[in-house]
Amino acid sequence: HSNEGTIKLDNENIKNLTFSSLRSAISLVSQQTILFPGSVKDNIAYGKDDATQEEIAKAAEIAEATEFISKLPNKWETQIGEGGHKLSGGQRQRLAIARAVLKNAPILVFDEATSSVDNETEAALQRSIHKISKGRTTIVIAHRLSTIRSADNIIVLEGGKISEHGTHDELLNTKGKYHDLWKVQTGEQPVS
Repeated sequence: HSNEGTIKLDNENIKNLTFSSLRSAISLVSQQTILFPGSVKDNIAYGKDDATQEEIAKAAEIAEATEFISKLPNKWETQIGEGGHKLSGGQRQRLAIARAVLKNAPILVFDEATSSVDNETEAALQRSIHKISKGRTTIVIAHRLSTIRSADNIIVLEGGKISEHGTHDELLNTKGKYHDLWKVQTGEQPVS
Protein backbone atom coordinates (compact mmCIF):
# COMPACT_ATOMS: atom_id res chain seq x y z
CA HIS A 1 0.00 0.00 0.00
CA SER A 2 2.63 2.53 1.01
CA ASN A 3 4.54 2.93 -2.24
CA GLU A 4 3.44 6.54 -2.33
CA GLY A 5 5.64 9.56 -1.81
CA THR A 6 8.81 10.82 -3.39
CA ILE A 7 12.53 10.75 -2.77
CA LYS A 8 14.09 14.16 -3.33
CA LEU A 9 17.67 15.30 -3.67
CA ASP A 10 18.03 19.06 -3.07
CA ASN A 11 14.25 19.36 -3.54
CA GLU A 12 14.43 17.64 -6.94
CA ASN A 13 12.51 14.38 -7.41
CA ILE A 14 15.15 11.74 -8.15
CA LYS A 15 12.89 10.41 -10.95
CA ASN A 16 13.79 13.58 -12.85
CA LEU A 17 17.53 13.02 -12.49
CA THR A 18 19.76 11.02 -14.81
CA PHE A 19 21.51 7.92 -13.42
CA SER A 20 24.90 9.54 -13.94
CA SER A 21 23.99 12.72 -12.03
CA LEU A 22 22.46 10.61 -9.24
CA ARG A 23 25.54 8.38 -9.08
CA SER A 24 27.87 11.38 -8.98
CA ALA A 25 25.94 12.69 -5.94
CA ILE A 26 26.48 9.47 -3.96
CA SER A 27 29.61 7.92 -2.46
CA LEU A 28 29.28 4.28 -1.43
CA VAL A 29 31.47 2.46 1.07
CA SER A 30 30.36 -1.16 1.28
CA GLN A 31 31.38 -4.34 3.05
CA GLN A 32 33.00 -5.52 -0.18
CA THR A 33 35.58 -2.84 -0.92
CA ILE A 34 36.28 -2.61 -4.64
CA LEU A 35 39.98 -1.96 -5.15
CA PHE A 36 41.96 -2.50 -8.33
CA PRO A 37 45.57 -3.45 -9.08
CA GLY A 38 47.61 -0.27 -8.87
CA SER A 39 49.07 2.05 -6.29
CA VAL A 40 47.55 3.16 -3.00
CA LYS A 41 47.46 6.70 -4.42
CA ASP A 42 45.61 5.64 -7.60
CA ASN A 43 43.03 3.70 -5.58
CA ILE A 44 42.21 6.70 -3.39
CA ALA A 45 42.14 9.08 -6.38
CA TYR A 46 39.79 6.78 -8.33
CA GLY A 47 36.78 8.84 -9.38
CA LYS A 48 38.54 12.22 -9.18
CA ASP A 49 40.95 12.42 -12.10
CA ASP A 50 42.36 15.84 -11.22
CA ALA A 51 43.06 15.09 -7.54
CA THR A 52 46.27 16.64 -6.21
CA GLN A 53 48.65 14.77 -3.88
CA GLU A 54 47.64 17.25 -1.17
CA GLU A 55 43.92 16.40 -1.58
CA ILE A 56 44.71 12.67 -1.60
CA ALA A 57 46.83 13.02 1.56
CA LYS A 58 44.07 15.02 3.33
CA ALA A 59 41.46 12.38 2.43
CA ALA A 60 43.75 9.62 3.72
CA GLU A 61 44.26 11.56 6.96
CA ILE A 62 40.50 11.88 7.56
CA ALA A 63 40.14 8.12 6.88
CA GLU A 64 42.97 7.45 9.37
CA ALA A 65 44.92 5.68 6.62
CA THR A 66 48.08 7.83 6.74
CA GLU A 67 49.84 5.78 9.42
CA PHE A 68 49.60 2.42 7.65
CA ILE A 69 50.41 4.00 4.25
CA SER A 70 53.62 5.50 5.70
CA LYS A 71 54.70 1.98 6.76
CA LEU A 72 54.16 0.39 3.32
CA PRO A 73 57.31 -0.47 1.32
CA ASN A 74 56.74 2.23 -1.31
CA LYS A 75 54.29 4.35 0.68
CA TRP A 76 51.80 6.06 -1.75
CA GLU A 77 53.24 4.18 -4.74
CA THR A 78 52.90 0.71 -3.14
CA GLN A 79 51.11 -1.70 -5.49
CA ILE A 80 48.21 -3.25 -3.57
CA GLY A 81 47.65 -6.27 -5.80
CA GLU A 82 44.47 -7.73 -7.32
CA GLY A 83 41.51 -6.61 -5.17
CA GLY A 84 43.94 -5.15 -2.62
CA HIS A 85 44.94 -8.63 -1.38
CA LYS A 86 48.20 -7.27 0.04
CA LEU A 87 46.22 -5.17 2.56
CA SER A 88 44.16 -6.15 5.60
CA GLY A 89 40.37 -5.75 5.57
CA GLY A 90 40.64 -2.67 7.78
CA GLN A 91 43.28 -1.10 5.53
CA ARG A 92 41.09 -1.71 2.47
CA GLN A 93 38.13 -0.05 4.24
CA ARG A 94 40.26 2.97 5.15
CA LEU A 95 41.22 3.39 1.48
CA ALA A 96 37.54 3.11 0.52
CA ILE A 97 36.65 5.84 3.03
CA ALA A 98 39.52 8.03 1.80
CA ARG A 99 38.14 7.60 -1.74
CA ALA A 100 34.66 8.64 -0.53
CA VAL A 101 36.13 11.68 1.26
CA LEU A 102 37.97 12.72 -1.89
CA LYS A 103 34.88 12.32 -4.07
CA ASN A 104 33.13 14.75 -1.69
CA ALA A 105 29.61 13.72 -2.73
CA PRO A 106 26.62 15.24 -0.90
CA ILE A 107 25.25 11.78 -0.01
CA LEU A 108 27.28 9.07 1.67
CA VAL A 109 26.11 5.48 1.94
CA PHE A 110 27.90 3.06 4.27
CA ASP A 111 26.61 -0.45 3.66
CA GLU A 112 27.81 -2.76 6.46
CA ALA A 113 31.17 -0.95 6.16
CA THR A 114 32.34 -1.96 9.65
CA SER A 115 30.93 -5.49 9.77
CA SER A 116 34.09 -7.44 8.97
CA VAL A 117 36.74 -5.44 10.85
CA ASP A 118 38.15 -5.68 14.37
CA ASN A 119 37.03 -3.35 17.19
CA GLU A 120 40.02 -0.99 16.89
CA THR A 121 39.44 -0.55 13.16
CA GLU A 122 35.70 -0.14 13.73
CA ALA A 123 36.41 2.70 16.18
CA ALA A 124 38.69 4.39 13.61
CA LEU A 125 36.08 3.98 10.85
CA GLN A 126 33.40 5.42 13.18
CA ARG A 127 35.57 8.48 13.82
CA SER A 128 36.06 8.91 10.05
CA ILE A 129 32.33 8.48 9.35
CA HIS A 130 31.57 11.08 12.05
CA LYS A 131 34.05 13.57 10.51
CA ILE A 132 32.88 13.23 6.91
CA SER A 133 29.16 13.12 7.75
CA LYS A 134 29.14 16.77 8.80
CA GLY A 135 27.12 18.87 6.35
CA ARG A 136 25.91 15.96 4.26
CA THR A 137 23.30 13.22 4.23
CA THR A 138 24.76 9.96 5.49
CA ILE A 139 22.93 6.64 5.32
CA VAL A 140 24.52 3.90 7.42
CA ILE A 141 23.24 0.35 6.98
CA ALA A 142 24.48 -1.84 9.82
CA HIS A 143 23.74 -4.83 12.00
CA ARG A 144 26.51 -3.79 14.39
CA LEU A 145 24.60 -1.22 16.44
CA SER A 146 27.69 0.50 17.85
CA THR A 147 28.28 1.79 14.30
CA ILE A 148 24.97 3.70 14.23
CA ARG A 149 24.66 4.70 17.88
CA SER A 150 25.25 8.44 17.24
CA ALA A 151 22.91 8.71 14.21
CA ASP A 152 20.28 11.50 14.21
CA ASN A 153 17.60 8.99 13.27
CA ILE A 154 17.78 5.20 13.49
CA ILE A 155 15.25 3.24 11.44
CA VAL A 156 14.66 -0.38 12.46
CA LEU A 157 13.49 -2.64 9.65
CA GLU A 158 11.75 -5.95 10.29
CA GLY A 159 10.47 -8.05 7.41
CA GLY A 160 10.98 -5.15 5.00
CA LYS A 161 8.85 -2.75 7.08
CA ILE A 162 9.79 0.04 9.49
CA SER A 163 9.05 -1.23 13.00
CA GLU A 164 10.43 1.75 14.95
CA HIS A 165 12.59 4.83 14.54
CA GLY A 166 14.23 7.49 16.69
CA THR A 167 17.53 8.31 18.34
CA HIS A 168 19.57 5.67 20.18
CA ASP A 169 18.27 6.85 23.58
CA GLU A 170 14.66 7.09 22.39
CA LEU A 171 14.79 3.55 21.00
CA LEU A 172 16.33 2.18 24.19
CA ASN A 173 13.51 3.80 26.19
CA THR A 174 10.88 2.35 23.82
CA LYS A 175 12.10 -1.12 24.86
CA GLY A 176 11.28 -2.60 21.45
CA LYS A 177 13.36 -4.56 18.93
CA TYR A 178 16.30 -2.11 18.95
CA HIS A 179 16.44 -2.23 22.77
CA ASP A 180 16.53 -6.04 22.67
CA LEU A 181 19.26 -6.11 19.98
CA TRP A 182 21.33 -3.54 21.90
CA LYS A 183 21.12 -5.60 25.09
CA VAL A 184 22.24 -8.74 23.23
CA GLN A 185 25.12 -6.95 21.44
CA THR A 186 26.40 -5.32 24.62
CA GLY A 187 26.17 -8.64 26.47
CA GLU A 188 23.66 -7.35 29.00
CA GLN A 189 21.31 -10.24 28.42
CA PRO A 190 21.71 -13.72 27.00
CA VAL A 191 20.18 -14.62 23.66
CA SER A 192 17.04 -16.59 24.50
